Amino acid sequence: MATSPPTIFAPKRRNALRRRMAHLQQRPDAPRYVIDDMADDVLDRLSFLRHTPQRALIVGDWTGALAATLTATGCAVESRDPALGHDPFEEESPYPFAEGFDFIASLGTLDTVNDLPGALVHLRRALADGGLMIASFMAAGSLPALRAIMLEADADRPSPRIHPQVDVRAGGQLLQRCGYADPVIDSHHLDVRFRSLEGLVADLRAQGLSNCLAHSGAPLGKTALARALAAFDARKDAEGKVAERLEILTLSGWARALRPPKF
Repeated sequence: MATSPPTIFAPKRRNALRRRMAHLQQRPDAPRYVIDDMADDVLDRLSFLRHTPQRALIVGDWTGALAATLTATGCAVESRDPALGHDPFEEESPYPFAEGFDFIASLGTLDTVNDLPGALVHLRRALADGGLMIASFMAAGSLPALRAIMLEADADRPSPRIHPQVDVRAGGQLLQRCGYADPVIDSHHLDVRFRSLEGLVADLRAQGLSNCLAHSGAPLGKTALARALAAFDARKDAEGKVAERLEILTLSGWARALRPPKF
Protein backbone atom coordinates (compact mmCIF):
# COMPACT_ATOMS: atom_id res chain seq x y z
CA MET A 1 0.00 0.00 0.00
CA ALA A 2 1.46 3.34 -1.06
CA THR A 3 2.11 5.90 1.65
CA SER A 4 2.40 9.65 1.29
CA PRO A 5 5.82 11.20 1.94
CA PRO A 6 6.18 13.20 5.16
CA THR A 7 5.56 16.91 4.96
CA ILE A 8 8.94 18.39 5.80
CA PHE A 9 8.80 21.54 3.67
CA ALA A 10 5.99 24.03 3.08
CA PRO A 11 5.51 24.46 -0.70
CA LYS A 12 3.94 27.91 -0.38
CA ARG A 13 6.76 29.11 1.84
CA ARG A 14 9.33 27.58 -0.52
CA ASN A 15 7.81 29.44 -3.48
CA ALA A 16 7.67 32.68 -1.50
CA LEU A 17 11.38 32.36 -0.70
CA ARG A 18 12.22 31.97 -4.40
CA ARG A 19 10.12 34.99 -5.30
CA ARG A 20 11.89 37.02 -2.60
CA MET A 21 15.19 35.76 -3.99
CA ALA A 22 14.26 37.03 -7.46
CA HIS A 23 13.48 40.44 -5.97
CA LEU A 24 16.73 40.61 -3.99
CA GLN A 25 18.73 39.56 -7.05
CA GLN A 26 17.80 42.83 -8.74
CA ARG A 27 20.38 44.54 -6.54
CA PRO A 28 23.69 45.11 -8.35
CA ASP A 29 25.75 43.53 -5.56
CA ALA A 30 23.49 40.51 -5.00
CA PRO A 31 25.40 37.28 -4.24
CA ARG A 32 24.96 34.43 -6.70
CA TYR A 33 28.01 32.27 -6.11
CA VAL A 34 26.02 29.10 -5.34
CA ILE A 35 24.00 28.98 -8.58
CA ASP A 36 27.03 30.13 -10.61
CA ASP A 37 29.08 27.28 -9.17
CA MET A 38 26.36 24.74 -9.98
CA ALA A 39 25.94 25.96 -13.56
CA ASP A 40 29.70 25.97 -14.20
CA ASP A 41 29.98 22.48 -12.76
CA VAL A 42 27.23 21.18 -15.07
CA LEU A 43 28.98 22.62 -18.12
CA ASP A 44 32.27 21.06 -17.03
CA ARG A 45 30.61 17.66 -16.69
CA LEU A 46 28.96 17.90 -20.10
CA SER A 47 32.31 18.75 -21.65
CA PHE A 48 34.07 15.90 -19.88
CA LEU A 49 31.39 13.40 -20.88
CA ARG A 50 31.29 14.78 -24.42
CA HIS A 51 27.52 14.87 -24.20
CA THR A 52 26.11 17.46 -26.61
CA PRO A 53 22.37 17.69 -25.97
CA GLN A 54 19.90 18.62 -28.66
CA ARG A 55 16.87 19.03 -26.39
CA ALA A 56 17.28 20.03 -22.76
CA LEU A 57 15.19 20.85 -19.72
CA ILE A 58 16.76 23.23 -17.20
CA VAL A 59 15.09 23.52 -13.78
CA GLY A 60 15.94 26.14 -11.18
CA ASP A 61 18.64 28.17 -12.97
CA TRP A 62 17.12 31.58 -12.33
CA THR A 63 20.17 33.29 -13.87
CA GLY A 64 19.51 31.78 -17.29
CA ALA A 65 23.25 31.31 -17.81
CA LEU A 66 23.15 27.56 -18.36
CA ALA A 67 20.26 27.79 -20.82
CA ALA A 68 22.01 30.56 -22.74
CA THR A 69 25.21 28.53 -23.07
CA LEU A 70 23.36 25.45 -24.29
CA THR A 71 21.21 27.48 -26.69
CA ALA A 72 24.38 28.90 -28.25
CA THR A 73 25.39 25.35 -29.21
CA GLY A 74 22.11 24.78 -31.05
CA CYS A 75 20.33 22.98 -28.22
CA ALA A 76 16.58 23.55 -27.85
CA VAL A 77 16.18 24.48 -24.17
CA GLU A 78 13.09 24.56 -22.01
CA SER A 79 13.61 26.44 -18.73
CA ARG A 80 11.32 25.95 -15.73
CA ASP A 81 11.25 27.01 -12.08
CA PRO A 82 9.10 25.96 -9.11
CA ALA A 83 7.96 29.52 -8.42
CA LEU A 84 9.23 31.96 -11.02
CA GLY A 85 7.80 32.84 -14.42
CA HIS A 86 4.30 32.46 -15.79
CA ASP A 87 4.32 28.66 -15.76
CA PRO A 88 5.34 27.33 -12.30
CA PHE A 89 6.92 23.90 -12.33
CA GLU A 90 5.67 21.12 -10.04
CA GLU A 91 8.58 18.76 -9.48
CA GLU A 92 6.61 16.22 -7.45
CA SER A 93 3.94 15.64 -10.13
CA PRO A 94 4.15 14.10 -13.61
CA TYR A 95 5.37 16.68 -16.08
CA PRO A 96 2.65 18.20 -18.30
CA PHE A 97 4.75 18.20 -21.46
CA ALA A 98 6.17 15.64 -23.87
CA GLU A 99 9.02 13.44 -22.74
CA GLY A 100 12.18 12.89 -24.71
CA PHE A 101 14.81 15.27 -23.31
CA ASP A 102 18.34 14.07 -23.91
CA PHE A 103 19.57 16.25 -21.06
CA ILE A 104 17.99 17.53 -17.84
CA ALA A 105 19.67 19.74 -15.24
CA SER A 106 18.10 20.56 -11.88
CA LEU A 107 19.89 23.25 -9.91
CA GLY A 108 19.28 24.05 -6.26
CA THR A 109 15.69 22.88 -5.88
CA LEU A 110 15.56 19.17 -5.04
CA ASP A 111 16.77 19.67 -1.47
CA THR A 112 13.42 21.26 -0.54
CA VAL A 113 10.90 18.83 -2.05
CA ASN A 114 8.94 16.52 0.23
CA ASP A 115 9.06 13.59 -2.19
CA LEU A 116 12.63 13.48 -3.46
CA PRO A 117 12.39 9.92 -4.85
CA GLY A 118 9.22 10.87 -6.69
CA ALA A 119 10.84 13.98 -8.16
CA LEU A 120 13.82 11.94 -9.37
CA VAL A 121 11.48 9.38 -10.95
CA HIS A 122 9.68 12.16 -12.86
CA LEU A 123 13.04 13.43 -14.13
CA ARG A 124 13.96 9.90 -15.21
CA ARG A 125 10.70 9.47 -17.10
CA ALA A 126 11.20 12.75 -18.93
CA LEU A 127 14.51 11.55 -20.38
CA ALA A 128 14.86 9.93 -23.78
CA ASP A 129 16.77 6.67 -24.01
CA GLY A 130 20.42 7.59 -23.62
CA GLY A 131 19.59 10.90 -21.94
CA LEU A 132 21.54 12.35 -19.02
CA MET A 133 20.27 13.91 -15.79
CA ILE A 134 22.41 16.09 -13.51
CA ALA A 135 20.98 17.46 -10.26
CA SER A 136 22.85 19.70 -7.82
CA PHE A 137 21.62 20.90 -4.46
CA MET A 138 22.71 21.70 -0.91
CA ALA A 139 23.99 18.63 0.91
CA ALA A 140 24.65 17.27 4.38
CA GLY A 141 27.37 19.20 6.15
CA SER A 142 26.19 22.60 4.95
CA LEU A 143 26.15 25.60 7.29
CA PRO A 144 27.95 24.05 10.27
CA ALA A 145 28.74 27.45 11.80
CA LEU A 146 25.15 28.69 11.53
CA ARG A 147 23.83 25.42 12.90
CA ALA A 148 26.07 25.70 15.97
CA ILE A 149 25.21 29.37 16.46
CA MET A 150 21.47 28.65 16.35
CA LEU A 151 21.86 25.84 18.89
CA GLU A 152 23.59 28.27 21.24
CA ALA A 153 20.94 30.90 20.61
CA ASP A 154 18.07 28.51 21.40
CA ALA A 155 19.89 27.26 24.52
CA ASP A 156 18.08 24.32 26.14
CA ARG A 157 15.07 24.53 23.79
CA PRO A 158 16.46 24.08 20.26
CA SER A 159 14.11 24.72 17.35
CA PRO A 160 14.27 23.35 13.78
CA ARG A 161 16.08 26.05 11.81
CA ILE A 162 18.33 24.17 9.35
CA HIS A 163 16.94 21.85 6.68
CA PRO A 164 17.52 18.10 6.86
CA GLN A 165 20.06 17.27 4.17
CA VAL A 166 21.03 14.38 1.90
CA ASP A 167 24.55 12.92 1.99
CA VAL A 168 26.56 11.14 -0.72
CA ARG A 169 25.59 7.64 0.39
CA ALA A 170 21.86 8.40 0.45
CA GLY A 171 22.14 10.12 -2.93
CA GLY A 172 23.58 6.99 -4.51
CA GLN A 173 20.85 4.82 -3.07
CA LEU A 174 18.23 7.22 -4.41
CA LEU A 175 19.56 7.13 -7.97
CA GLN A 176 19.65 3.34 -8.03
CA ARG A 177 16.17 3.13 -6.52
CA CYS A 178 14.80 5.54 -9.14
CA GLY A 179 16.11 3.59 -12.12
CA TYR A 180 19.15 5.56 -13.26
CA ALA A 181 21.95 3.73 -15.02
CA ASP A 182 25.64 4.36 -14.35
CA PRO A 183 24.93 6.69 -11.41
CA VAL A 184 27.65 9.06 -10.24
CA ILE A 185 27.39 10.82 -6.88
CA ASP A 186 29.87 13.30 -5.52
CA SER A 187 30.07 16.50 -3.53
CA HIS A 188 32.26 19.55 -3.20
CA HIS A 189 32.16 22.57 -0.95
CA LEU A 190 32.21 26.33 -1.10
CA ASP A 191 33.83 28.21 1.78
CA VAL A 192 32.62 31.75 2.42
CA ARG A 193 33.63 34.17 5.18
CA PHE A 194 31.38 36.75 6.80
CA ARG A 195 31.94 39.75 9.03
CA SER A 196 28.46 39.61 10.57
CA LEU A 197 25.63 37.22 11.24
CA GLU A 198 23.36 39.61 9.38
CA GLY A 199 25.58 39.30 6.31
CA LEU A 200 25.45 35.50 6.43
CA VAL A 201 21.67 35.46 6.70
CA ALA A 202 21.33 38.08 3.94
CA ASP A 203 23.41 35.93 1.57
CA LEU A 204 21.20 32.91 2.23
CA ARG A 205 18.03 34.91 1.62
CA ALA A 206 19.34 36.48 -1.58
CA GLN A 207 20.10 33.01 -2.97
CA GLY A 208 16.85 31.35 -1.92
CA LEU A 209 18.55 29.21 0.73
CA SER A 210 16.71 30.24 3.87
CA ASN A 211 14.28 28.19 5.94
CA CYS A 212 11.13 26.81 4.29
CA LEU A 213 10.34 24.06 6.80
CA ALA A 214 6.67 23.28 7.32
CA HIS A 215 7.19 23.41 11.09
CA SER A 216 10.04 25.79 11.77
CA GLY A 217 10.98 27.35 15.05
CA ALA A 218 9.61 30.61 16.33
CA PRO A 219 11.52 33.80 15.48
CA LEU A 220 14.41 34.57 17.78
CA GLY A 221 13.49 36.81 20.66
CA LYS A 222 15.77 39.60 21.86
CA THR A 223 17.59 37.40 24.35
CA ALA A 224 18.11 34.55 21.87
CA LEU A 225 19.23 36.99 19.16
CA ALA A 226 21.78 38.46 21.56
CA ARG A 227 23.11 34.96 22.21
CA ALA A 228 23.32 34.30 18.46
CA LEU A 229 25.28 37.51 17.84
CA ALA A 230 27.63 36.71 20.71
CA ALA A 231 28.14 33.15 19.40
CA PHE A 232 28.98 34.55 15.96
CA ASP A 233 31.46 37.06 17.37
CA ALA A 234 33.13 34.32 19.44
CA ARG A 235 33.93 32.45 16.21
CA LYS A 236 35.63 35.35 14.43
CA ASP A 237 39.18 34.81 13.22
CA ALA A 238 42.06 37.27 13.38
CA GLU A 239 40.56 39.21 10.46
CA GLY A 240 37.18 39.55 12.16
CA LYS A 241 35.40 37.01 9.96
CA VAL A 242 33.60 33.70 10.45
CA ALA A 243 34.06 30.90 7.92
CA GLU A 244 30.96 29.07 6.71
CA ARG A 245 30.79 26.02 4.47
CA LEU A 246 28.23 25.11 1.82
CA GLU A 247 28.30 21.50 0.63
CA ILE A 248 26.93 20.86 -2.85
CA LEU A 249 25.80 17.35 -3.75
CA THR A 250 25.65 16.39 -7.42
CA LEU A 251 23.73 13.38 -8.70
CA SER A 252 24.01 12.23 -12.29
CA GLY A 253 22.62 9.24 -14.11
CA TRP A 254 21.53 8.01 -17.51
CA ALA A 255 18.30 6.69 -18.95
CA ARG A 256 19.07 3.31 -20.46
CA ALA A 257 16.31 1.16 -21.88
CA LEU A 258 16.61 -2.53 -21.04
CA ARG A 259 17.51 -4.41 -24.18
CA PRO A 260 16.85 -8.11 -24.77
CA PRO A 261 19.92 -10.35 -24.70
CA LYS A 262 21.42 -11.48 -28.00
CA PHE A 263 21.66 -15.22 -28.73
